[in-house]
Order: sequence, then C-alpha cells, then structure tokens
Amino acid sequence: MISSPLSPAAPTTAPPLAADLSPLAQHVRQGLQQPFKTLSSMYFYDDEGSRLFQQIMALPEYYPTRTEFGLLTEHQAAISTALRPMAAQEPFYLIELGAGDGLKTKILLRQLLDTDARFTYVPVDISAGALEGLIAALQAELPTLAVEPVVADYADALTLMATRPGRKAVLFLGSNIGNFLPSDRHAFLRRLCQPLTHDDRLLVGFDLQKDPRFIRAAYDDTQGVTAAFNLNLLRRLNRELGANFDLDHWQHYTDYDPLTGAVRSFLVSTRAQTVQFAAWKGAVDFRAWEMIHTENSYKFTRLGITQLAVEAGFEVQEFFTDGQEFFADVILAPQS
Repeated sequence: MISSPLSPAAPTTAPPLAADLSPLAQHVRQGLQQPFKTLSSMYFYDDEGSRLFQQIMALPEYYPTRTEFGLLTEHQAAISTALRPMAAQEPFYLIELGAGDGLKTKILLRQLLDTDARFTYVPVDISAGALEGLIAALQAELPTLAVEPVVADYADALTLMATRPGRKAVLFLGSNIGNFLPSDRHAFLRRLCQPLTHDDRLLVGFDLQKDPRFIRAAYDDTQGVTAAFNLNLLRRLNRELGANFDLDHWQHYTDYDPLTGAVRSFLVSTRAQTVQFAAWKGAVDFRAWEMIHTENSYKFTRLGITQLAVEAGFEVQEFFTDGQEFFADVILAPQS
C-alpha cells in the first residue's frame, strides 16, 4: 500500500542546462563566475550599441577611425598597388574580414576600379544580415563592382577562397587586432596564415603607441558617449537575459598601461548588490567597487608588429602610416 503525502509536493523546476541556454547566456554565466569577472566586447553591438559606436567614431577624442581614413586616402594608390598582382590584368580576390559599413574600404575599391583592376570583392561576416546593407549600398554606389559575399568564420572563409585561382588580398581594417589578448592574437593570425600562399597578401590595421593621455581620452570622452556604450551592455543583459542591473549603480572606467600597450575598459559596481538572471534562474553577487572587464584595445610599436608577424608566419611587405604616426596599415605576406 502506497501512502499519500501529507501535503502536495511543491513543483520544482531544474535550472536550465548550459546546452539549453543561448550563446549570450552561456557566455555571461561563465564570465560572471570567474574570480575576476569578464564579458566579451563582441556583445556590445546590439542596435543601440551600434548606434552609439557610430557616435563614438565622430567624437573629437576618438582618433582611430578618421586617422585610418586619412591614411588610406593619402596612400590609396600605393596600397592598391601592393595588394594587387604584379600583372595588371591578372584577376584577384579582395577579401575583407568584417566589412562593417565599408566607409574606409570604398577608398580602395574606387581606386582599384579607377585603375581597371580585375577583381572580385568578397566581404566576410558570420551574420548574413550584417552584409545585406553593405551589398545594397555598394550596388548603388559602385554598380560595376563584382561582389561575392561569404557568410562564414574568417578562417573558414579564407580556407574556402583558397580553392579559387589567383591572389587573395585580405583586409582586416580598423584596430580590431588590438581587441585580442596577446596569445589569442597570435593564434588568430596563425589561423589566417595557414590557407594563404606566399603570393597572397594580408593588410592589418594597427593603432600605434603614442601620448598615453591622448590614448586614454579616446576611450573616456568628455561627452560620456563611450560610457553610455559600455553601460548599454548591461541594458542588453536586462532585456535579453531577464537581468535586473540597476544602471544608477554602475560606472564606466578605462585605464591605459603604456608598458603593455593595453587600454582596458570596465564596468564598476558602486555598491554591494545582487543581480538576478531569469535566463538561468540564478543570481550573481557584486562587491562594492568590483569590476567587470569588458574590453581590451592594445596599441603597438613598429618592432612589436614585425615580431608578431614573424611569429605568426608572415613577413612585413609594406608599412603605411599617417603623418603623425598614430596608426599603421601593414601589408603582410606569408613566409616562403
């Protein structure tokens, strides 16, 4: 005989398994369980984050975008010549990793079209949606341009394109290489190098070391746009993970270490608090003044760039800088 319980058992719900969570939820739960809490800057760019970053690029303090734009404008002929094959009419592929809105790329595209280069532009992104706007804009502005978008991981895209005949000229513009930790940066470049031949080329943008105060100001502007950009990450977690971050008790903080060349951005808890996450029915405690590390942005020296290239299997072919030597676009070739 089975006896009945004295009272009905309370229903229980098991917490979601990691495999049941979205990639964002998995990343946040893991990152906030670390002794030094961290979140990836890749999650900055929801719609509002992308809008705020467009504002950042127009700020007087934020020099990287306009400096590289000026560099490409000044050296467009020489850079285009270095990227294309020696034989003027030899076809090639111009492959861009993370094209964005194509603002800077169009400088090179127009130069190549104006000099009758035979090439196909291949923008690469893991998101098809990110490519749609770019392709529409290019069709309107540069109707004669041959475009072949690829939705894939960067290294996978290069492996795919390696099967095509002709030179692959790869662009990694901006200062995105600086967002990698040193070990990750080396591994990333090694992966890019593997499917390339000695005839191929890779152009990488590097933000150079300069006045530390000038660098720090670029990541902590007086108008507070960069702070809003960083804090918007918490708004995204509230919206998408059912968190309850109270933004009145969080601050943006940035520091720059000239010895390592690292700009580091943080979100700082201004009081002891507990944040709930509906996505996994859990909570995270924060001490007063505890930080969440959200971004690295490394700055480089010419010697450091050369060493990085060699260690990753490349050799430096050309080194283009602006007049103040704030930024460099460096053309690399795989070692023979």
